[in-house]
Amino acid sequence: MEAQPTPPAARRRAGELLLWAVVAAPVAYAGLTPPWPRHAVPQLAGSLALLGLAVAFGRRWPLAALLAVVLGSLLDGNFVFAIPVFSYLAGRRSAGAGRVAAGFAAVAVAGTAVNLGLLGTNPATWFLLASVLLFAGVFPWLLGRLRRQQRALAEAGARHVEAEERERRAAVERVRLRERARIAQDMHDSLGHDLSLIALRAAALELAADLSPAHRAAAGELRASVATATERLHDVIGVLREERSGSLRPAGETVAELVDGARDAGMAVELRSDPAAADLPPLVAHAVHRVVREALTNAARYAPGALVTVTVDRAGGEVAVSVVNGRAPNGPLPGPASHGSGLLALRERVRLAGGALDAGPRGGGFAVTAHLPLTATPAPASAAAEADRPDGRTVPTVAGVGAGRSGGLASAAGVPDDGLRDGDGTGPVDRPGDAARRLREARRRARRSLLVAFGAPAGLALVLGLVYYPLATAGAVLDRSGYEGLRVGEERDALGLPRRQADPPAGAAPAGCEYYTDGNFPFAEPTWRLCFTDGRLVSKEKIAR
Repeated sequence: MEAQPTPPAARRRAGELLLWAVVAAPVAYAGLTPPWPRHAVPQLAGSLALLGLAVAFGRRWPLAALLAVVLGSLLDGNFVFAIPVFSYLAGRRSAGAGRVAAGFAAVAVAGTAVNLGLLGTNPATWFLLASVLLFAGVFPWLLGRLRRQQRALAEAGARHVEAEERERRAAVERVRLRERARIAQDMHDSLGHDLSLIALRAAALELAADLSPAHRAAAGELRASVATATERLHDVIGVLREERSGSLRPAGETVAELVDGARDAGMAVELRSDPAAADLPPLVAHAVHRVVREALTNAARYAPGALVTVTVDRAGGEVAVSVVNGRAPNGPLPGPASHGSGLLALRERVRLAGGALDAGPRGGGFAVTAHLPLTATPAPASAAAEADRPDGRTVPTVAGVGAGRSGGLASAAGVPDDGLRDGDGTGPVDRPGDAARRLREARRRARRSLLVAFGAPAGLALVLGLVYYPLATAGAVLDRSGYEGLRVGEERDALGLPRRQADPPAGAAPAGCEYYTDGNFPFAEPTWRLCFTDGRLVSKEKIAR
């Protein structure tokens, strides 16, 4: 037995569970390792729950998840391991950069005000916290933005290739249509002229005085037959000149056979046909067949499983055809979005036959209705249906770039899907150059994201150093000349030392010793160590770095 593929929702939940396990591991390890504070269990449970909420809602609200993790680091320092993860995901999932950048700025300003203003944190600690925010928050977020832009670039490249392929097919189709039009014109000029001459000679023969009544009747029948053949030739040439060839329709296929094919494909179709509708003029029969075919395609894709009723009724001087489907039991079939050009092509086909088309929702389902006259003169091709314009610009034809792709029962019925519904939320067909423009924009955004991803942290680190340096050196700088002027044995108050000391280096600091910096950039590390006993300088030395 073949293994069933994992549903996307199950894979997403599994991924979220794995993400939660990864970001929760440092917090859980610290919480389960002794010594345990008084509120260790509630704090651990709250931390794990906060991480779970951040993971669960991070896909929908990535910025809120990131801020929740940053705030959680105030309660548990091990949240710092989750900050890069959620920062990267925020970059991947956020469409815009403004809100996330504003969130980082708000955290930086609020953190600076709290640490330096309220808590009195020393500049070195503030610099460390700001560096964590920069390299654990901003830098991963920029990498996520870069990855998002790279993915958009890949999608734009794929769409560009697809657009080029569509344009290539459209060019081939335009050549084919021009050749069909040329053949139609040749047929009209040659066969039409010959048939007209035959009809003229038959009429002359019919009027001959020395002709017997039987032969005169035969000549009249010949003249009528030639006239009928001329009219049919005109209809065939009209079909041949259309953008969409009738070659997709099997030769001689009737509406009943089309419905039988849909039933064989699994559709529930009921046919209500007037026996008089079986004998229709070629152009009208072709249009009726096209309406039924496209409507069945539409129902197969958008309303699989729904009952479809096909009605063909001939009354007076016209034929009415309608295809009505009910509400889809389980929604439309999955598949690529249609371009919305099928309805326009179908309207044009009916218009060429001198009729009118109406399509829209009805009773929870969808209905396509067309009325076609039996004897009306076919309408001339509209400008929208021409493959080439007189000004030399080309218009993508329905056959070239507007045709949708079949899916499910529509394909099984032998009916390619043109995307009949143009109100399903899909966008129009790309204009020439749109795909190339999107590809250029995607490349530009990817290059800019790459530059920002690596240039912004370096620039922010420089700005951070420029901000930290004055904070660390203010009132704590003892230059070399001042240091050399200090005399061992002098009282401290008489030395004129800076008003603020520098932070001692890492490790145990001897009692009674003070530290000062010479202002080295950018970290203003301690340079001099002065030790006092009973208020007098007993030793001074330079700290080796």
